[in-house]
Amino acid sequence: MHIAVIDGPNLNLLGVREPERYGTATLAQVHAAVKTRAAALGVEVSFFQSNHEGALVDAIQALRGAADGALVNAAAYTHTSLAVRDALLAVQVPFVEVHLTNVHARDEVRRRSLLADLAVGVVAGFGADSYVLALEALTGWLRRAAGGASGVVRV
Repeated sequence: MHIAVIDGPNLNLLGVREPERYGTATLAQVHAAVKTRAAALGVEVSFFQSNHEGALVDAIQALRGAADGALVNAAAYTHTSLAVRDALLAVQVPFVEVHLTNVHARDEVRRRSLLADLAVGVVAGFGADSYVLALEALTGWLRRAAGGASGVVRV
């Protein structure tokens, strides 16, 4: 099973950008935690980050036939990008929308997601742990959808 992790704008600045809001873990540390958990789950992962909307659309389009699922933190594009939404709709790869913060406890514009209704689920508000929680949830969902083991996939 292959799960792609796609990160949007400004996530490359994790650890230095508003650490009181986003924490002190860098994106490399978040990805390392995902990679460690993925290995325990027997899942292959790949990572992509861009600050550019078109590059994110290209990465999403590349998922078709290459990934079984995705973790998508489109960051600010979650709330504004019809192009990212349309790409996710077109490729029809199951994904979990991921956020470090609880977007529903933030300003009004961040409470609206253009992606959530397309997602298998949304994980938000657990800081860097949001990614690992999303990985576990998506892995379990994909295994159940394929007729594999049911229930929680924690090892």
